[in-house]
This record gives sequence, structure tokens and C-alpha cells, in this order.
Amino acid sequence: MLRSCALFVLALLLTVVLPAHAQENGDEGDPTPTIAEKTEGMEAMDGFFPVYWDAQAGKIWLEIPRFDANVLYVTSLPAGLGSNPVGLDRGQLGEKRVVRFERTGPKVLMVEPNLDVRATTDNPAERRAVKDAFAAGVVSGFEVAAEGTGEKEGHVLVDATDFVVRDAHGIVRTLKYEDQGDFSLSSERSAPYLPNLKAFPQNTELEARLTFTTDEEPGEYVRRTASDPYHVTLRVRHSLIQLPDTSGFSPRRFHPRSGYFPLTYADYAVPVGEDIDQRLIRRHRLQCTSENPDPDGDGLCTPEEPIVYYVDDGTPEPVRSALLDGARWWDQAFEAAGFDNAFRVEVLPDTADAMDVRYNTIQWVHRRTRGWSYGDSVVDPRTGEIIKGHVTLGSRRVRQDYLLAEGLLAPYQGEQADGFQPENDPMLEMALARIRQ
Repeated sequence: MLRSCALFVLALLLTVVLPAHAQENGDEGDPTPTIAEKTEGMEAMDGFFPVYWDAQAGKIWLEIPRFDANVLYVTSLPAGLGSNPVGLDRGQLGEKRVVRFERTGPKVLMVEPNLDVRATTDNPAERRAVKDAFAAGVVSGFEVAAEGTGEKEGHVLVDATDFVVRDAHGIVRTLKYEDQGDFSLSSERSAPYLPNLKAFPQNTELEARLTFTTDEEPGEYVRRTASDPYHVTLRVRHSLIQLPDTSGFSPRRFHPRSGYFPLTYADYAVPVGEDIDQRLIRRHRLQCTSENPDPDGDGLCTPEEPIVYYVDDGTPEPVRSALLDGARWWDQAFEAAGFDNAFRVEVLPDTADAMDVRYNTIQWVHRRTRGWSYGDSVVDPRTGEIIKGHVTLGSRRVRQDYLLAEGLLAPYQGEQADGFQPENDPMLEMALARIRQ
């Protein structure tokens, strides 16, 4: 009898205590807060993807306003290592991929469709057959923390901190490949980089300062460049970018004699007997104004929007002026192609961000040794349209050219032995002339 009573009391306690405990931990399905409630007191940045900074928790919250729509996702390196052999340059662009956010219940996935394979056809079944034949990818996953209401109905809020504070640029892999050591990301020494958390109408910028550590002897190039070669700190940027409207832009086929690098994909809908591999040229959008394409009557097209490139405002004189002179010569080529005032070059405003997709840039990048200069771009992979041109010029090349001029001129006798002033230094003039070219 006593045992039966004890069991009855225990069962009664379980029916009372367990639900109360479950409710305490939210297991009974507490209502999801609204975005306004969840972000109250946080610093808000409205834009393409709104961003919220929770200073108290040290978290980045990302509002996802659209699902099942293509977005361009780009990673980059605003602050680099400074070693040409390793190649982790300041301003280096990383992966550029089309992604879309897809929601399943409380989970949101960042899905990367496989645009390397396509079926350019009106037949949805044919497009689906190609899509399902090749693996897509899921870049990242998030949990819904809050729901939008009113004007933000359908929006969700996710914690993007871990997504931002990660080695999205493959720095560990690069250091290991270049025999610089086995580094790993130190979460204790890494955090969001607040000056570059930004949101604009067509792009959202997220950035983190990442520290990579090793217990082994670092490689020579890391030892020569990093202030602490055992704890190397770089910055990685994540850009979410609105893809351009494809109407009015015609993809142009690549020709091997053009001197360009093609954008290549496999189109399984082309007729049998044609090459599956399709190649498009990467190019800027340049269209004549529709109202009056030739207002001056000189036979030249006036573009709706000129192409503008910005020279790094950190470039010193007289190199800066030489870069402006040389880059502006390209306007002659555009004029010969039938465009008036279609290409301009200016100095990057000090309020602008060189990594911002809205600016085509010519960056003056310092390294420990002389190294490569090269061009890169953020491209719409659907059409080949260049959204952002991104040129990297190694700063020590001009010094190498100066030494070449010194070797050619050998100014070691007579008055020349006393040295040159900047205004009449023929070696400097030669180096700057080569910069212009």
C-alpha cells in the first residue's frame, strides 16, 4: 500500500514538475520574437540585407528579406600578409558565387546552385534534369531567431557571427600549401571588425579580424612580414551583392584572339554537334542614352553611365599622377570604338571603401618583395557582366624600374655623381613613364 502511494506521488510530481521545467527552457514552443523585439537596443544598419550589431553580446545579426532569389556572394581580403610568394595580398578577391537563401521551418540555408552546368531552354523539365544531374552546395546554415511583421512580413533574423568570423578565404589552406606552417583560426583572438560592418541599398558588407596561430616554427615569408609570426592577423570580408538586371545587357561570345579570359560553362541544351562548352567575354556594361545617343552630332555615342575607375588614395606622388595619366589614356580607345566620355579615372574619395563593389579600383599594394601586378573582377556569372573591376599594382615595381634606369644610365661621373633632384631625375622619369604605360 505504501509503495503504491509512493508511486502515485512520484507520478503526480512528474506530471507537474516536468512540464514546468520544459516550459522554463522553451521546449514548449515559446513564440518566436519579432525582429523589432529581438533587435531593440542594437545598432541598426538598413540596406540590401539589414545588419544589427549587438554590442553587449558581441554578435552580428543579419536580416534576410528575400528567399529563393539569386544574390552574389563574394569574399575578399581587405588586409593582407604582405608577401608576394604567399599571395595573400591586401585587396585580394576570393570566391565569387551566386547563392540563394532557402527556408525550411526554423532553418535557413545559403544554397549555391551549380552554374557551371546549365540548360538554356524554355523547357523546365530539361532545365531540371541538368540541375539534378550535378551537385549543388550549401555554403552555410542558420537558425531563425526572429520573424518580421508588418512591412517586414516574411523577413527573418539570424545570428551571422559564426558565418562572418571564419576562414572563408582559405588562409589556413594557403599558408600550408606555401609551406608556411600549420596554422589554425584562434576564436579567442578573432572578432567582427566593426568599422566595416556596412549596409547599402545594393550591397551589404560584413567583415572580421581573424588571427591564425601555430605552435610550430612559421615559414620564412611569414617571419619576414608578420609582426608576430606565431599569431598572424588578417581581415576577411563578406559581401552580399544585388545582381544586376540582365535586361538590356547582351552576353558577348568570347573569341580566343581577344586577349581576354573567358567565363565558361557547359550548356547541355545546345544542339547535338555543337560544343557544349560555352564561353562568354567578361565586360563592363556600356549603353548609349536612349533619348539622344549622339547629342553633339559627332557620330559618338554618349553612354548612360560612364565606366569610372578609382586610383587608390594611398598611392604617393608622383606615382599617383602617373597612374592617373596612364589609365586615362584608355579613353582614346573608347572614343575610337565610338563612345564619347565613356571612361574616366579619378582618385578614390577618402570616404569610400576600396573593397566596396560600387567602386572599380586600381589598388597600390605593398609587399615585402617585388611582385606581380594583375587584374581581377567581380562578374555576374550568368552573363559575364563586370560589376566591379579590381586592379592590383605591386608598389615595388616602380622601384625596380628605377634601378633598371640607374643601370642603363650609370650616373656615377662628373656632375651626375652628386645625385639628382626629383624635378630633373631621368631615372625617376623613366620609372614613371613605365608606370603610365
